[in-house]
Amino acid sequence: MSELTNRQRQIVEFIQRQQEHSGLVPSQREIADHFGFRSTNAVRQHVRLIEQKGFLEASDGKARALKVISPLQPLRRRVFDIPVFGSIPAGLPQARTQEAKGCVSIDIGTLNFKPTPRTFALEVRGDSMTGKHIVDGDLVILEHGATPKPGDVVAALIDGESTLKTFLLRGTKPFLKAENPKYPDLLPAHELVIQGVLKLVIRRAR
Repeated sequence: MSELTNRQRQIVEFIQRQQEHSGLVPSQREIADHFGFRSTNAVRQHVRLIEQKGFLEASDGKARALKVISPLQPLRRRVFDIPVFGSIPAGLPQARTQEAKGCVSIDIGTLNFKPTPRTFALEVRGDSMTGKHIVDGDLVILEHGATPKPGDVVAALIDGESTLKTFLLRGTKPFLKAENPKYPDLLPAHELVIQGVLKLVIRRAR
């Protein structure tokens, strides 16, 4: 059985992901729109080659009759969709309401990271964590419910406002440290709640 090209594998994974999420196989037009093809002719050519390699089956005359065949299953099991719950300030704390805004898909084998149902992502807004190489626009992958150790980067609610900072202890008292000297340390007046401990940073191409 021939190997898939990178684009062919992306198409197969897109078909399977859409079917898992909605129960429907995407149409040729939807596939073309997703990958930026100018026409569905390119989709038909890719699908024909993928069929020849044994990774797809298609029924003639049916718009949504593509079926992913088992050889690609081990590849798909490596991909995990992590919910993105909006943004988090990496600067002065601000009030934020978290809500799901799509997902980011990661290959757990390539990144050597195994998500759990408590794993979530936030988009960084601000420059207070540049000393940890976390910059505005990065996606931070965090684990809810994990106990932070001193030095861990955390998403936290400090006195009801959200921020991304380094968790430290001063004696027995926790505080949050920015990794940019223009921002002050943050000591809670009333409450510090750790919402997630950093596991991974994803940087988008700019």
